[in-house]
Amino acid sequence: MRVQAFMFYGCGLFFLITDIVYWIFSGDWTGTTAMALAVGLAFMIGIYIHFTVNRIEKLRGGELPEDDKLGDIADSAGDQGFYSPHSWWPLFVAAACATLCLGMIFGTWLMLLGGAMVVLTVIGFVFEYYRGQYVA
Repeated sequence: MRVQAFMFYGCGLFFLITDIVYWIFSGDWTGTTAMALAVGLAFMIGIYIHFTVNRIEKLRGGELPEDDKLGDIADSAGDQGFYSPHSWWPLFVAAACATLCLGMIFGTWLMLLGGAMVVLTVIGFVFEYYRGQYVA
């Protein structure tokens, strides 16, 4: 899995070189900024994967099951995370984000309303299992 981190590092390095060449030959700030954002995104994903793999390897005491050439599929079985099967919050967050984007088109008042809705719905989504019947 560490190979995936180095793949993103390589993409980030390629984007960086391409961005510098683009800036020198074109002088266009818009394209240069967009490519700089791609550089940042590639390095950010690479760093996240790198640190996550290191953390998981320390917890497991060795290499990951998917990196073991003699490993079986069942070696990585188990809990892969928690996904809420019945949550309505993603729908509300999406509607709030749509309102925010429409506010950028139609007016400041709608954008402010959408921003407030995004904040409230994200808080509700994050703390869904910390209230009501789920509190011990």
